[in-house]
Amino acid sequence: MKKKMVALNAALVVGVSSIFMAPATYAESLSDLNEKKEGIEEKRSDIKVDIKDTETEINKLETQQLTVEEQLEELAKSLEETASKIGQKNNEIAETKAEIEVLKAEIIVLKDRIAKRNEVLKDRAVSFQESGGDVNYLEVIFGSSSFGDFLNRVNAVATIAEADRDILVQHEQDKKELETKQKAVEDKLASLEAMKAELVKLEEKQKKQKQQKEKLQKELKYKHEEAEEYKVSLEEEAANLSAQESAIKKAIELEKSRLAEQESARKKAAEEAKQESASKKAAEEAKQESAPKKAAEEAKQQESSSSAPSPSSSSSSSSAVKEAPVSSGSFTRPAAGVVTSQMGPRWNKQHAGIDIAAGGTIPIVAAADGVVSRSYYSDSYGNVVFISHSINGQLYTTVYAHMQSRQASAGQVVAKGQQIGIMGNTGQSYGQHLHFEVHKGPWNVSKSNAVNPLNYVSY
Repeated sequence: MKKKMVALNAALVVGVSSIFMAPATYAESLSDLNEKKEGIEEKRSDIKVDIKDTETEINKLETQQLTVEEQLEELAKSLEETASKIGQKNNEIAETKAEIEVLKAEIIVLKDRIAKRNEVLKDRAVSFQESGGDVNYLEVIFGSSSFGDFLNRVNAVATIAEADRDILVQHEQDKKELETKQKAVEDKLASLEAMKAELVKLEEKQKKQKQQKEKLQKELKYKHEEAEEYKVSLEEEAANLSAQESAIKKAIELEKSRLAEQESARKKAAEEAKQESASKKAAEEAKQESAPKKAAEEAKQQESSSSAPSPSSSSSSSSAVKEAPVSSGSFTRPAAGVVTSQMGPRWNKQHAGIDIAAGGTIPIVAAADGVVSRSYYSDSYGNVVFISHSINGQLYTTVYAHMQSRQASAGQVVAKGQQIGIMGNTGQSYGQHLHFEVHKGPWNVSKSNAVNPLNYVSY
């Protein structure tokens, strides 16, 4: 038991503290750790710039959205005004058509009047034709019996001629009046129809503009939501990088402590070796002086040990602690269960890890020695733990998502196979399972460092 505790302490102080390396591997140098820390600091700086640029883009999109909303309000007013004008023109057209109906009745009267005049003129023409036209008037005049009769006949002929001229003049006036009224009403109707057509055309144009603006409004809304989501993901990545930076700082402190302990152990070992050499020399000299006496004592001790009872092995075996099996190699399985979904395209997105499902209370363990960089609740991941590892000089990040509960906190040093939570169904999850990711390098929002976990653990 004591030997096991010593080994565990050695793993924590020497192995795990050495930037989360697996047993039997050497720690990275402090310069390598500082280089990784500087790399993460640079990445955080880039993300801050990206967040600032995204905020600028969000402000720009919000301004554009306000502009489009104002334009849509103006178009709504214009459409309302245009619809009102179209309504007015429809009323005017209706009134004009009513006027046309009245005019049609007047036209019927005029046509009847003209027809009657035509009959009178026709009769007059027949009379002229039968009597020889103008000669009839002369015969009438010269056929008078006296001067008084002559005057009466001249007046009568003049009256008849004047009446004929009046009929013709009225006939022409009525025809012109009819044509004028017809043209006036037709022109008015045509003008109203043309104005209505222009208004309808304007209305169609305004409706099309409204549809375009509404489409633009939807696009801007989508881009705004997308930018907001991207900003949140960048902030989450910045938080993860900050956590990883803190983990590496802790690793540097542990590495310095380990190196100091290593140097102290080296000096102590050298001193012990020196003392051992001196002791051996003194013992050799004493041996030569007391060889006979020592031989007798050894014989006596041998006789005593042969008669003493042998110690029971059952006591040591009974104190053995039963542990969960941990596979050999750098990584071990993070949970028992069946792989229900592998890494690759899924639901029009890239599934950046594997899903391991099982029923009951299933413990989740650290896949390798490391330091917990983040332990929190995410809207997408649910209860999630991020662990940073450095294995054979390579930095890895493992992610354990959708857990029912977490048993590890940020900054905690964990050993390979150590329980960090319970399998669950939190966040954007459908059924109890563990979503497990492996990233060769730090985690980022685009998950560009994601590698297939099945290349590191076998199921």
